[in-house]
Amino acid sequence: MKDLKNIIIAAPDEKIGELVKQQWLTFDPSHGLGDLEKMVVKYAALTGKKPVEKLKTAMLLMCGDHGIAKYGVSAFPPEVTIQMINGYIGGSAGANVMARHANADIFITDVGVNADLTDLSQVINCKVAMGTEDFTHGQAMTREQAVEAINAGMKVANDCIDQGYNLLATAEMGIGNTTSTAAMASAILDLPPELTVGRGSGINDERMAIKRGVVAAGLKINAPDPNDALDVLCKVGGYDHAGLAGMILAGAQRGIPSMVDGVNATAAALIAYGINPACADYMFCSHLSEEISHGKMLEMLNLHPIVDAGMRLGEGTGASLAIVILQMALDVYNQADLKGAYDA
Repeated sequence: MKDLKNIIIAAPDEKIGELVKQQWLTFDPSHGLGDLEKMVVKYAALTGKKPVEKLKTAMLLMCGDHGIAKYGVSAFPPEVTIQMINGYIGGSAGANVMARHANADIFITDVGVNADLTDLSQVINCKVAMGTEDFTHGQAMTREQAVEAINAGMKVANDCIDQGYNLLATAEMGIGNTTSTAAMASAILDLPPELTVGRGSGINDERMAIKRGVVAAGLKINAPDPNDALDVLCKVGGYDHAGLAGMILAGAQRGIPSMVDGVNATAAALIAYGINPACADYMFCSHLSEEISHGKMLEMLNLHPIVDAGMRLGEGTGASLAIVILQMALDVYNQADLKGAYDA
């Protein structure tokens, strides 16, 4: 098991970033492409080399069930987690369609699904437990389990990087995970549930009240330490969050950036940041989620969303959309001659 305290993350290569920035100026002196230019400069600085022609993206879809789902905090019952996994395997989910547009390969990973999935060869088995515990009666997982799940995410990410992937993308599935996310956000940002609990899968007012009550109860009984990311994770987080945190840490350690999806993945990013703040430099933010806590979480990470499309689905969908834009920006840098447009 990897000691999380020994993760070394190098600073971005500012010389490469400045070189690319100056090259942009030769054909776009007015910065007419705005954030597209900044994305390419950042990608170059993170990878330490001139931007590659094509992204090779590994989307790590971390799956885990949440013990608090039994309270009806989602519009869907807990068994939908498995139904969605079967959809990903068949390639019929919306996340699959969008990932195909982004040329991203999905790696479905079981970190804590409450079912035996060992007969599904398309699923990477990293199961730590059959879902988290009900955090309204105690912590969601032990500290040892949290570390094991983070290490699982790191292993899958490292395996992908070894295969030549030059971008990692977050994705998650687990009914009830926006409730765990809200609890984590409340703990880390010191905000009441009223400012972190959103409608997630589209719940009504009655379920919203239940969801806020569950978060409030979990925070009260567990009192997670906002200065200890692992404490927050093991008390009110999920195995899907832990796996994604590990993915982000492994990517940063290897000089590979992560495209962070919506609110659940950003909660995982906060955990990774708490373990090693240097990893925040290696994150791109795909989009601004409709969930009410997302903006505050991004402020803490100093991340700016590439897209604001009113999305809340998660599952890597926003990441796919942003990857298409990043690839477009790289193509412009590598292929276009924009200088003539300003000379005309």
